[in-house]
Amino acid sequence: MKKSILYIIILITFISCKKSWLEIVPMGQRVASNMNDYELLMNDPGLYLYASSGGWQEPMFMGDEIAAEGTFFLNRSFIKERLFQWADTIYLTTNETGPAITVHNSQMYNLNKVILEVMEADGGTLQQKSIIRAEALATRAWSHFNMVNYYCRPYIASTAGTDPGFPMIDKADINTPAYPRGTLQQSYDFIINDLKEAIKTLPIKRAIATRMSKPAAEGLLGKVYLFMGKPAEALPYLQSALNQVAASGSPLLYNFNETLAPGGAFLPIDPMNGPRSPGQNPSDIQEAVLSKVWNCGPYTQLSNSGLVLAPQAVALYGANDLRLKLYTSRNPDNTPNAAGRLRKYGVQYARFGLQLPELYLLSAECKARNGDLTGAVADVETLRRNRMPVADATVPAATATNQTALVKFIIDERIREFAMEGYRWFDMRRLSVDPLFTGIGFKHSLYNANGSTTEYTLSLPNRLVLKFPRNIMDANPDMANNP
Repeated sequence: MKKSILYIIILITFISCKKSWLEIVPMGQRVASNMNDYELLMNDPGLYLYASSGGWQEPMFMGDEIAAEGTFFLNRSFIKERLFQWADTIYLTTNETGPAITVHNSQMYNLNKVILEVMEADGGTLQQKSIIRAEALATRAWSHFNMVNYYCRPYIASTAGTDPGFPMIDKADINTPAYPRGTLQQSYDFIINDLKEAIKTLPIKRAIATRMSKPAAEGLLGKVYLFMGKPAEALPYLQSALNQVAASGSPLLYNFNETLAPGGAFLPIDPMNGPRSPGQNPSDIQEAVLSKVWNCGPYTQLSNSGLVLAPQAVALYGANDLRLKLYTSRNPDNTPNAAGRLRKYGVQYARFGLQLPELYLLSAECKARNGDLTGAVADVETLRRNRMPVADATVPAATATNQTALVKFIIDERIREFAMEGYRWFDMRRLSVDPLFTGIGFKHSLYNANGSTTEYTLSLPNRLVLKFPRNIMDANPDMANNP
């Protein structure tokens, strides 16, 4: 475990009698003052290991690639049920807080403190302090990008100038009475500016993968542009990130043909916990361009207990796709699932920073949308050759030569790679405003203990956006909530 120190312990609360976005209670006595202090603040485990709360807990329940077994899902958490149902309001009381926004707000004070103060700190060189500041800028941008995908409408250029944005926290000031939402365009401009400024300074390779690097920031900026529907702007950043990763020799893709072969590193397969894959080890960073990990398994605030892979998602996998080894047809109590439905037991810790598999898929999608079908096929097949026998990895010829079909194939590959880890929610949002996916709809199936099935349909467009939790609205009565 790398050395870290938290010089100011922050307790974030949102109390109805207060009108500030953040209420911060300093608990310690030491204050960051020299360069090493700020360096250690950026090693705070809360920035990369979400052990009990946060991560993509909420998106995990909202992706349409999942279904749920009522016996193991119902009555575990009403919040889980509301997220799965795409309910109008998820957090009904002041005691029900959104884990993602709570963690986001708790991190903003220290990130802004680093950004605003480190250049004046004692000790260290100008370059060292500039790199630490750049890491904080890129981390702030990454966190705000997550938030706009929870609490803002999907990006449409023609309406982004009037659609409400997400409050941009850019000060380490407990006295700021409120942070206005602004517009969605302002939110994206804020994110892009932070990333572009960080990229100027960040080194190509960091000593530890939990810290921002130039390829991590470039890859994230490419992702932001792609999610804005701007693949031409996205591709240069994604390609640069891939080139730098290749030149430095890390991260590297795991080859499932080797790790799941006899004597492979992922074996033996435990009947309860699945393969010894990265999903069982939060410290495994082999595929991480930027390592951020959240605990999606049992014993967490919002666990994956009761979730199964939806039939349409199961149908996306070929029979020889080795990613199926991460699933089991046995229930959480180890009884056989009578219908043979699959739950993901090979991932206790999901990755949500920037993984090398996603970098390949983002690049492939941009190339396909830009008309470079050959390049897109090469990128997606690079990943597939490491996830299944080479003979099965080839993109079908009819798909490889059809732009629309290839884009959809790559989107499906994102499901095959990241199912039940929260990624699909972000894709659903952007695809809902994508002309290639006109008419798309989303459903959830709950398989009841009596054999019946309850269906839920996502109401578009309002339920693509979460309402702010009750405690935040009580603390900020002048801020408009989402409909």
